[in-house]
Amino acid sequence: MLRLSRLIVLASAVVALVGADRVDAQRSQADTLTGKPPIVIGHRGASGYRPEHTLAAYELAIAMGADYIEPDLVSTKDGVLIARHENDITGTTDVGDRPEFAKRKTTKTIDGVEYTGWFTEDFTLAEIKTLRAKERIPELRPGSAQFDGLYQVPTLQEIIDLAKRKSIETGRVIGIYPETKHPTYFDTIGLSLEEPLAEVLRRNNLDDADDPVFVQSFETANLKQLNKLVNVPLVQLFDEADAQPYDFVVSGDPRTYGDLTSPKELAKISEYADGIGPFKRLIIPSQPVDKNGDGKPDDVNGDGQLSEADNRLAAEPTSLIDDAHAAGLLVHPYTFRNESFFLATDYNQNPEAEYEQFFRLGIDGLFSDNPDTAFVVRNRVACGTQNPKYSQQGRNRRVWTPGGTGNPCL
Repeated sequence: MLRLSRLIVLASAVVALVGADRVDAQRSQADTLTGKPPIVIGHRGASGYRPEHTLAAYELAIAMGADYIEPDLVSTKDGVLIARHENDITGTTDVGDRPEFAKRKTTKTIDGVEYTGWFTEDFTLAEIKTLRAKERIPELRPGSAQFDGLYQVPTLQEIIDLAKRKSIETGRVIGIYPETKHPTYFDTIGLSLEEPLAEVLRRNNLDDADDPVFVQSFETANLKQLNKLVNVPLVQLFDEADAQPYDFVVSGDPRTYGDLTSPKELAKISEYADGIGPFKRLIIPSQPVDKNGDGKPDDVNGDGQLSEADNRLAAEPTSLIDDAHAAGLLVHPYTFRNESFFLATDYNQNPEAEYEQFFRLGIDGLFSDNPDTAFVVRNRVACGTQNPKYSQQGRNRRVWTPGGTGNPCL
């Protein structure tokens, strides 16, 4: 019942804002759960252009039209939530070049996988603040790598402060979409993520159903815990079909993410979450090409390595969007990236083709490393217009968020 009431809040906010006639008109353009245009989520900020999870990346994502910015959350030694994709910060900071921290290099097992490097939980916030961020995949993003060494690692509070400030400056509400990373692991070392997250949200008056916040996780138990701590919308993430939530691994639950996509399991998820964040290939599968029949994937583009660019899409999408919507769940797939390395061969190296395909299927939003591209295609598809104001000036127009403050199609 709690979940249903949250959806009612979201839907009623739109009707009150733009009027029933406008909502009905938009429904024909955006076949989403509520009939509203889908949201654009700046994945780790504008991480296609700046080192991920930096204030610069988040600020650029907002300037490019993102409705939400996404910080992945891990903990410092002194219990402060900071934004890093992993608690292993070897590849995203300059910690390896800091002789004062050389002895902190260690080997740990995180979610059943062994890693050697430097980890956030071994550093105080003050020590983390001495580090500088760097591009995670410089070979694919040399432009972003030019900004290596310039930016600090931000705290969740700093990201919220940025979103609030930019909301005032742009006249549109900027939402936050935090993800708790490795919650089971952090629980085992006495640095639980859920209570500090709930406290930060409450302190910033961001813990109600109509606030511009989504909280997401690949695990299930922590989302159920958060469902008791906060009243913001929660999103259950899905990894590849044969993978498992790590809390399932620990508890001996044999179900996989693929199992969780069934209508029966989606109905169970709707009891504690408001949406799902599936790996996009759970919606439109792809598979390697094997033209010569040797049982090995072909290097279709001849670049000497196998990637999504060598795969072909399935002829038809799965029923996941329809099944999730039938359960009352929003659908926010991930991750959309412009580089051809990440694009199935069917898209002919045109990222807009992928965005358009998913928007037309009725997703409620998506995570993008390139929010400028997502913004333009979203407005073209959902608003049914080629008008330049929706691709340029529109970035400073008021846009719809769960808080109900505007709409990109107005």
